[in-house]
Amino acid sequence: MPDRLAALLERFSVTAQVFHVGTLCGVNLLEAEGDPGQLHLVKEGAVEVFHGNGSHRVDVPSLLLYPRPMSHRFVTDPVRGADMACANVRFDGGAGNPIAASLPEFICLPLAAIDGASPVLDLLFDEAFAQRCGRHALINRLFEALMILILRQLMERGEVRGGMLAGMSHARLRHALVAMHESPAKEWTLEDLAVVAGMSRSVFAEAFRKTLGITPGQYLQGWRVGLAQQALRQGRSLKVVASDVGYGSEAALSRAFKAHVGMAPREWKRGQAPR
Repeated sequence: MPDRLAALLERFSVTAQVFHVGTLCGVNLLEAEGDPGQLHLVKEGAVEVFHGNGSHRVDVPSLLLYPRPMSHRFVTDPVRGADMACANVRFDGGAGNPIAASLPEFICLPLAAIDGASPVLDLLFDEAFAQRCGRHALINRLFEALMILILRQLMERGEVRGGMLAGMSHARLRHALVAMHESPAKEWTLEDLAVVAGMSRSVFAEAFRKTLGITPGQYLQGWRVGLAQQALRQGRSLKVVASDVGYGSEAALSRAFKAHVGMAPREWKRGQAPR
């Protein structure tokens, strides 16, 4: 059986870069800057976090994930504080990344509730609070491994409501999604996808719309356009990209691109900041 998560991460990677390890005391404001989200690990201590119009209190070792940029404020005991490790998390493609787009704006999980995370967390904290050469590079990789464990758990437990990850959690729809992810250039029909999912055409179409909020055709177009954006950022020509993602010509890709993004590919590319 194809690995539904690997196919996503091969196309749209997730990278982490640690920016804080140690004790936070009192009030600390983290402003949303650029396109990264943030992942915070509370190793010990009580934390109250404020964001948007809400707040959340953490009294046990926990993970706090902001998949997309969002300003937030931590309030801890001014003397004892809280021991934390924090990293910026970048989803390849920014806001257009299908993984980031399908996650809720804030996720809080007790560390003990993350399946398989104990050895990763033990090593991460051991490295974070020591002074060894290469520690930051290793901590970055461990944060990335932790992100994979979180995504796996959200999909396997069906804890995402709506969007692509909800579809990847569905026992049958996920087969059709993986097929589109692995072969985006194929001329998929509704009947083809229903067969892959092991469902009738009508039941498949209804289940897809109900679970993901869009039709299979709209999803496929969005996936292809996302791949095209990624390739254009890498400097590939529009003609080659059009063929690779399943469009017979530059004009066909441009029409689909404009319908999905609101502007032509070349106009969109001019507005992209260099990585």
